[in-house]
Amino acid sequence: MQYINAELLAPAGSPEALDAAIGEGADAVYLGLKSFNARMRSSNFAYSQFEGAMDSIRSMRKKLYVTVNTVFEQREADRMYQFLEYLEKVGPDGIIVQDLGVAKMAVENFPRLKLHASTQMNVGSSAAVNFLSRTGFKRVVLSRELSIEELRSVRAETNLELESFVHGALCVSASGLCLFSSYLGGRSANRGTCTQACRRLYSDDTHDGYFFSPNDLQLVEKVPDLIEAGIGSFKIEGRMKSAEYVATVVSAYRYMLDNWRFDRERAATKARAMLQEDFARRKTIFWFDGKPEPDYIRPEQAGGTGIPLGKIKQVRSFDDKLWMLLSSYDGIAEGDSIRIHSHGDAGRSTAKVRGIMEKTEGLYLQVDQAFGTGDEVYLIQTRSMARRYKAVIPASLAKYHAFPSYHTAPKPGFALPGKDRLDVLPAGIYAMVNRVQDLHAMLADLPEKAILRFSKKNAEHLRRHEKEIPFKGNSLVLWLEPFFPQADSGWLAEELDYQVNKGRKIFVANNLGHLNLLRGRDVSVIAGPWLYSFNSWAAAFYLSAGASFIVPPLEISKQAYARLLDTVPAKAFFPVVFANPQLFTIRGNLGELFSLRFFRDREEEEYELLTGVDESVVIPVKPFSIVDRIPFLKKDGTDKFLMDFSFLELKKQIYKRVMAAGRNGTVLPETGRFNWKDGFWNPAEEKP
Repeated sequence: MQYINAELLAPAGSPEALDAAIGEGADAVYLGLKSFNARMRSSNFAYSQFEGAMDSIRSMRKKLYVTVNTVFEQREADRMYQFLEYLEKVGPDGIIVQDLGVAKMAVENFPRLKLHASTQMNVGSSAAVNFLSRTGFKRVVLSRELSIEELRSVRAETNLELESFVHGALCVSASGLCLFSSYLGGRSANRGTCTQACRRLYSDDTHDGYFFSPNDLQLVEKVPDLIEAGIGSFKIEGRMKSAEYVATVVSAYRYMLDNWRFDRERAATKARAMLQEDFARRKTIFWFDGKPEPDYIRPEQAGGTGIPLGKIKQVRSFDDKLWMLLSSYDGIAEGDSIRIHSHGDAGRSTAKVRGIMEKTEGLYLQVDQAFGTGDEVYLIQTRSMARRYKAVIPASLAKYHAFPSYHTAPKPGFALPGKDRLDVLPAGIYAMVNRVQDLHAMLADLPEKAILRFSKKNAEHLRRHEKEIPFKGNSLVLWLEPFFPQADSGWLAEELDYQVNKGRKIFVANNLGHLNLLRGRDVSVIAGPWLYSFNSWAAAFYLSAGASFIVPPLEISKQAYARLLDTVPAKAFFPVVFANPQLFTIRGNLGELFSLRFFRDREEEEYELLTGVDESVVIPVKPFSIVDRIPFLKKDGTDKFLMDFSFLELKKQIYKRVMAAGRNGTVLPETGRFNWKDGFWNPAEEKP
């Protein structure tokens, strides 16, 4: 059998991790610079370091990819343009992007940049891969939640390069579909400032637990299956991990890739033994076999990486240096690596133990990162595991002095939807539900159109109860669910055919695969909030791709939305003004793992876990509402508004009260603003 030469792709969150990755045999590395990347809390690279690394890696005939995998707001368009212009000059082997606004800006202005679709783009189907192929992408990083059968199926239906994660931390929510951290004060995963809400301790009425903290992915023994499935690049997660961790994991996967053809079982046994030194969480193969392992989440397991050393009891100054007193310190030694989780989970960092001092009250440590009383500390590597590697970045960086320009970004090119397309959705209030039976509650106050979440279950109910449905033909809009794995391709395409034949021709697309399935049909497409139009470039992309309307992201601010209206007509937008937002979107039924419904965080905010056969979601008990802002939005030209009643046991009284508040522009009590008022968290704006 002829096998592809799979690429081993390693994280480089620091120069030391870069040295370790290359030293242990990685074929390629991915790294971030100081802005626009999804690991803003890692060290990242200065421009001169990046350019020096690029030169060295070229000379080694290896590859370097740069992460540009966050969404950008309209106010940042000039900075993004300058950054892409700079990257094209330096010439990395590819840039990893999430925002289709970045892709459009690059294709139109910097065509030499090779585009890789980030896993944050939530690509899990050949439909989405082929959509990106037509858009100019060269590679796709597939969703982590796919099975080996789905990977084989995707490979059989596309020619694009496919990359897959094989090792490292997992998100409990599908990548790109997590709003939880953003909900906790604007620290958005889509902006690289995730506070890892999935790793936090929560409480219900009976016990505390890390209900959403999954084990780490480990597929080293599955490498042969992935090669045979046609995966071209094996990606290791860990840009916030230590150099020792990177070295350990890269060496194990390098060994497996080089030796499995000779004796698969022996190679896997040795590689697994090598990985026992990575000091990470317990391991899982996750969705590889077609469903998640039954214990891939252990609520009793703390969310941190490594061996817990307890909390910092005290901070003292000795010899003008700050030292920490730990509540536990068994086995710690100078030169070891630790992980510090700051109190309140505002940040996490990796540090080296630079000094140890024994006092009456206990052992003090001096480290090379900031820390404070109450921070949690984990041992992640011991000094005995550390190795020295040849530096990749040249010792002298004097010749590297390029920086981004001060050029202004041009406006994106796109054709505005014509009047015939815009007239499909008249001005007014629209209402959405996630159960077919809840459509009847809408008769108490008729919306302009009804919207139904088009799950597999609801598709079956629509067929079975077609005659009783109160909204016929185009009066019912179908909302396609944001997580779209390859296994759903068959039934979804078939059901779309059926519904179009029934006269339903307005669809909300929330995944790039939906845009592919709807392409060429005589339908009207609304780009949903999960396609993330934070900037005019992204909006232009979707309008050019066939969408007539855009639902802005749920985490958008009023300032960011207002800036969009400077470029894109307000009549093309369709904002959500009431919802219980999906904070986590999880493939699979968490109800099969443990019993949980209502729970609280340490600030006593309440949430609800809703489970189903194919999907589980977490929502806040307190709804998001800006219905009182509708009169002001109308003044700016917006004339269509979406009330989302999904996940509520919809009663007519509740429905009528919320609709009345929307029609009258009055405040709904017991609701929150999400990011509408304050926008995304900005560390530069924090008070000292």
